Amino acid sequence: MIRERVPTPVRAVVGRSSRTLGRLTAASRILPGLLICGGQRCGTTSLYRALSQHPAMLKPVFHKGVHYFDTGYRRGLSWYRAHFPTKAAAQRAADHTGLVPVGFESSPYYLYHPLAAPRFARDLPGVKVIVLVRDPVERAWSHHAHEIAREFEDIDDFETAIGAEPDRLFGVEERLRADADHYSFDHQHHAYLARGRYTDYLEPLADQVGRDRLLVLDSGEFFSRPEDAFERVLRFLGLPWIGEFAFSRHNARGRPSPMPDALRRRLTDHFEPYDARLADWLGGTPSWRR
Repeated sequence: MIRERVPTPVRAVVGRSSRTLGRLTAASRILPGLLICGGQRCGTTSLYRALSQHPAMLKPVFHKGVHYFDTGYRRGLSWYRAHFPTKAAAQRAADHTGLVPVGFESSPYYLYHPLAAPRFARDLPGVKVIVLVRDPVERAWSHHAHEIAREFEDIDDFETAIGAEPDRLFGVEERLRADADHYSFDHQHHAYLARGRYTDYLEPLADQVGRDRLLVLDSGEFFSRPEDAFERVLRFLGLPWIGEFAFSRHNARGRPSPMPDALRRRLTDHFEPYDARLADWLGGTPSWRR
């Protein structure tokens, strides 16, 4: 890719210059009507790239995840608008398709940060939200590998890392709620088991945006039957199927050795009550429990 051949310092300067221009033209830019909010390591990048192929979907100008409503909120709404296409570009898309275009972005930490949903429910009235869910055992396993690869985790052993999780996260949720400027690296990067208790996050999210504006997708079904799952997404957005779409899996990350059977059984048992509650959101048993 051309981007990969551009030195990092040059990309950084270009990015800052583009965002400065974006802020100067913020009033002429759209705000998103859709947020892909998670879950992390559940296929959000794959869905984002599929949606980006629809001519009525307008992705961010710079990168898929803006992270405004979680870690960037102090920057202000003009900064957020700077990341999206202009109203003129949206009008061109409307003229081309005969549809009302939808701006969108994908920031998986939005699902988990306790202040994110109240913020976007207030600042983006009527916004729709999509959440993907995955086998929480595999999700945690993949999440740990992802943080290791990014050098955001110094505990190489997965079982040790999940054992450290309660101490790492102790009291953090309360501090995040109480102090809008508080940031926790552990909360963003080391919540391996907590992130798989999906209904703990879906229920307050629905309270903020309304359950009718929230679509929960089983990522196992998205990857095994992508056309059917994508049709559900388009119905949710009120858009027709236009053109051809390429569905592929992005950011998959393997492990050098399998998870020990005893640990897998223990984690599967741990998530059983959470998965049972999740069935109400999916309209049936999650794919990993069938």
